[in-house]
Amino acid sequence: MKLAEALQIRADLQKRIAQMPMRLNNNAKVQEGSSPSENPQELLDELNRLLEQLEQLVVKINIANSRVVADDGTTMTALIARRDTLKRHIDIMRGFLDAASDLTPRHTLTEIRVISTVNVAELRKKCDALSKELRELEIKIQSLNWTLEMD
Repeated sequence: MKLAEALQIRADLQKRIAQMPMRLNNNAKVQEGSSPSENPQELLDELNRLLEQLEQLVVKINIANSRVVADDGTTMTALIARRDTLKRHIDIMRGFLDAASDLTPRHTLTEIRVISTVNVAELRKKCDALSKELRELEIKIQSLNWTLEMD
């Protein structure tokens, strides 16, 4: 199985697990004399199976990620860490730049003038450069995902 396939299976398992709390809660109580739409014990058994499958798959994915090395010598684990950091950095920068560029216009000369505390255009260019790096990194990761055969 390719790493990319394992990642798709992981995503599917995570979605199915995310649905379980609502399904369990919807069947936790019924009016006396009624039956739940789904058997809660079967749901709990299914949840346990899904969680076990997810745990085993995540272990295999993590082992594979620690073994994969890109052409430049960087491990997949390091690439993923960089990707996650870039995403966080970009999200924070975009929020900050949106706030910095939201300048309220004055209607009269007596109103308080609001100005940005940073050079928004310059920081947007830096944010764009980070976004480009992220896109290139995503391509590199996806390429490795589709070439790596898992044990």
